Amino acid sequence: MQYFTSNFRLGILGGGQLGKMLLYETRKWDVYTKVLDQAADAPCRMSCNEFIQGDLLDYDTVVSFGQGLDVLTIEIENVNVEALKTLKKQGVKVFPEPEALEVIRNKSLQKNFYVKHGIPTSPFKTYESKEALLNDTIHFPCVWKSAEFGYDGKGVQILKSTEDLHALPDTSCLIEEKVDFDHELAVIVARNEQGDVTTYPVVQMDFHPTANQVEYVVCPAAIPEHLAKKAKEIALMVATQLQITGLLAVELFLDKEQNILVNEVAPRPHNSGHYSIEASYTNQFEQHLRAILGLPLGNTDSKAIGIMVNLVGAESYHGPVVYENINTVLAMKGVSVHIYGKTETRPFRKMGHVTVVDTDRASAYQKAKTVKESLIVKSHG
Repeated sequence: MQYFTSNFRLGILGGGQLGKMLLYETRKWDVYTKVLDQAADAPCRMSCNEFIQGDLLDYDTVVSFGQGLDVLTIEIENVNVEALKTLKKQGVKVFPEPEALEVIRNKSLQKNFYVKHGIPTSPFKTYESKEALLNDTIHFPCVWKSAEFGYDGKGVQILKSTEDLHALPDTSCLIEEKVDFDHELAVIVARNEQGDVTTYPVVQMDFHPTANQVEYVVCPAAIPEHLAKKAKEIALMVATQLQITGLLAVELFLDKEQNILVNEVAPRPHNSGHYSIEASYTNQFEQHLRAILGLPLGNTDSKAIGIMVNLVGAESYHGPVVYENINTVLAMKGVSVHIYGKTETRPFRKMGHVTVVDTDRASAYQKAKTVKESLIVKSHG
C-alpha cells in the first residue's frame, strides 16, 4: 500500500513522551498525525498536526477520534479496546491489533496466554478481588500485580508478610513467585503486516531499588551469546503467537539457574529501546512506523555501545521543573539529552532520558554514572 499521499492520516492514542518521540519520525517522513490525550499540556501537543483532548478509555471519544484515519496506533495500553475493535470493523487499520492488546493490557490474561502457548514465565495465581486473595494461602516473599492499569512501577509491589496484603487495593490481581535473578533483560521485536520480523540486541535493565523503575538500560547485555540467542527466540515466540503488528518489548528474567522467563510485554516503543535513537542504525520509533505502515523493517544493529539513563523527578520535589547541571552533561562527549516536555515534576516521574554512546563499555558506564549523579530533576524553590 502507498502511504505517503496527501490525504493519508495516522492517529496516535496517547500524547506522552513515547508519542512525542514517535512524532520526530513522522515529521521526518511528512506523515500527517492526529493525537488524542486527556491532558491539555501533553508532550505531543506541539508536534502533531491535530491534537484532540479527550478520555482514552471512553468508547465514543475513541471511535469519534478514529473516524477518517488510515492507521491508528498507541503509545499507552490503557485505551478502550472495544472502540478499537469497532474502528477495525469500519476499515481503520489498528496496530497493535485490538485482540492482542486486549490480552496484553490485562496482566492476568497475559500470564495465562504464556502458559497456554508454552512460553516460559514465573509461577503465578490470579485473583478477582482482594477478598479472594486474603482467603488464600500466600507464600512470601512474592510479587503482587494489579491486573489492569499498572505502569512505570505502579500496580506492582513486593510482598514480604501477611501485613502487606491488607494495604493492597481491592482489585483483580495476580501473585507471582519472586524470581531470584541474575539480570533483568529486554528484547524489542518488530513485526510488520506482511509477517516480516526482526529483533534488536538483548539489553539489560538496572532498576531503582524502591521505585521499581528502570535507571539504566545497557546495550548489549553482558551475557553469553547462547543466552542472548535464547532470549531473542523466546521474544520472537511471544510476538508470533500474539500475531502483533508494530513493536513488542519483551521483558525477561535471567534466573540463577540461567533460565530465561518472560516477565511482561509492552506493544509499543518502550523505555528499553530509547538507547536506539543514538546507538542504532534504525531507532525503535522509526521501526515502529515502518512496521505499522507495512514498510521494510530497518537495520537493528548497534553502531556502538549504548546506555540509557532515565531522568526522573527527585524524591522531595513537586512543582515546575528545573534540570540542574544540564550544562555539565551536555558538555560530555557522546552524551545526548532528551527532555519530554512535562512542565511539572514529582518524585520518580519520568521527565526525560540521556543516552551515552561509546566504543568502550567501562567508559560508557562511567559517563552514565556521572550523568545520574549530575543531572538532577528538581522544582523551583
